Amino acid sequence: MSISPHPPRQQPAPAALPSARFELLTSHLVVALVALVVIGGATRVMQAGLACPDWPLCYGQWLPGGRMNLQVFLEWFHRLDAFVVGVALLVLSVASWLGRSRLPGWLPWSAAAALLLVALQGALGALTVTQLLAPGLVTAHLGTALLLVALLSGVHQALERGRQDAVATPLWWRALTLLSLLLVLGQCLLGGSLASQWAAERCLAAAEGCQWLLRHRLGATPAALAVAALVPACLALPAAERHLRAFAAVAALLVVAQVALGVTTLRLQLAVPAVTVAHQLIAALLVALLGAAAGRSLAPHSQSQGPVQAPAPALITSTDLSHG
Repeated sequence: MSISPHPPRQQPAPAALPSARFELLTSHLVVALVALVVIGGATRVMQAGLACPDWPLCYGQWLPGGRMNLQVFLEWFHRLDAFVVGVALLVLSVASWLGRSRLPGWLPWSAAAALLLVALQGALGALTVTQLLAPGLVTAHLGTALLLVALLSGVHQALERGRQDAVATPLWWRALTLLSLLLVLGQCLLGGSLASQWAAERCLAAAEGCQWLLRHRLGATPAALAVAALVPACLALPAAERHLRAFAAVAALLVVAQVALGVTTLRLQLAVPAVTVAHQLIAALLVALLGAAAGRSLAPHSQSQGPVQAPAPALITSTDLSHG
């Protein structure tokens, strides 16, 4: 009688690098970047851009406690947030490259692009101080921050979609989403140029620089129409694309709120900083939302991993037969 061998032990599958950790990190980065944009807007509104006259220190100190007031705090906290974002993006880039064999192929390259953008952002931030808030540099500083918001928001949604059984979105939807994002980014840059030159204030006070205000108002129309077009267009998407439908609906609501805030800001003669900062907050949230929609739409759809192979049949021995 033969002795039945022990069934072979199954070898544990290699531990996959959990993409959930990258999703968590990118979600925190989106929040930190939106806060960075809003704090930067508050710094401009409160005329605190040169509250710390040196860079990267503030009055030669990491924490200028003896000189701390609201303006110094805004500029100092803006730099602190930028530093935290830079460190987090460095961690994201290094971790994604080290684990690239178990991650989507696009993630390390996207993380590297974000790291380059934040380095550019830091350089522009330094130049805005040393060049005494030159309008072109201030606008470029804002534009780079908004690009980071859109990129990280898109990366987060692409990672989330990669875990789901989803199919590719239609080409026309991808084009419309990207068009909406680009138009909104362009409108934000017009707003940044308007703000960095204090053109709205000069236009209302002395009828100077009104061409920038006019351009900003004219640019709002195509951007708003493109975002509004997402709402009926998303109805043609499969019912499973509930995230994209939600993004389209919320984006349209944000556009309405943004227009209302813009009109209110002008009627208040830009005299209420909270309203002006809220206007920039809605712009940053809109960029984040459209970046999320674009990232989710452009993410590679899930592919079949092939049929699951049945386990090899166990050897049947005479002892097994004797036990039935």
